[in-house]
Amino acid sequence: MGFLDKLKSGLTKTKKNIVERVESILLSRAIDDSAIEDIEEVLITSDVGAEATDEIVSLLRKKVKSGEIKNSDDVKSCLKNEMALLLGKSQPLVTFGEKPFVILTVGVNGVGKTTTIGKLSSRFISEGNSVILAAADTFRAAAIEQLEIWAKRSGADIIKHQSGSDPAAVAFDAVEAAKARGIDIVIIDTAGRLHTKSQLMDELKKINRVIKKSIPDAPQEILLIVDATTGQNALRQAQIFNEAIGITGIALTKLDGTAKGGIIFAIKKELGIPVRLIGIGEGVDDLKDFDPEDFVTALFE
Repeated sequence: MGFLDKLKSGLTKTKKNIVERVESILLSRAIDDSAIEDIEEVLITSDVGAEATDEIVSLLRKKVKSGEIKNSDDVKSCLKNEMALLLGKSQPLVTFGEKPFVILTVGVNGVGKTTTIGKLSSRFISEGNSVILAAADTFRAAAIEQLEIWAKRSGADIIKHQSGSDPAAVAFDAVEAAKARGIDIVIIDTAGRLHTKSQLMDELKKINRVIKKSIPDAPQEILLIVDATTGQNALRQAQIFNEAIGITGIALTKLDGTAKGGIIFAIKKELGIPVRLIGIGEGVDDLKDFDPEDFVTALFE
């Protein structure tokens, strides 16, 4: 199965929740204010978000008024184009600058953070890069063990301390080791307690500061991992983490099992943070660069 087919299959529930509900509204109905209001309700209730919905619906109204939209195909075409415009161009995770390139991964528990790190590590190594994984989630022994498994599986080095030790010290040691060994990429795992806990945010700020002591320009990427199945909660997490430490990109996991894939529009519109990666399955190769065009095509075809 090619990637686009896999994406289509993964987005089945989201498609049902957005596109098929819109299609049922347009079935044997005039395209008037009442129909557009119903479409607006579909977008709001499928996690597209208030701001993105407002932008899409305003354009629909304008085009209906001007006579540009005459039938249901026109409505779908307008929706598709506007959604693609909203998401903008693809902005994948690309390493740049002097080595090592440091990726600080953040997010709450249960979003698939360690798995995402493992898959990223596998990808970078398959592309010929050397990688160090830093086990800076020192609160759970299981998190360190899980990262060790991924390091072995992907062929990465790992820097770890004892469970309960200072996460910032682990991050610092990993970056220093990468410099000493001429490693290309460092990926740092961090504790995933609730984003509402201020001590976690303070700790992330400390990790960030300590990394900068070793490499002033690092971390070059602060990647927030969010679980698509949580819908609006994912947006809230992104807002809070962004306010605390400034997110440069998002990896959206578990898109294949959710009807809430519309959250991708809300994140882009309300925060302007690029979605860099999407997870559409359990396999190592199921973490992909996010391509807005492919995403919208998969929704509407």
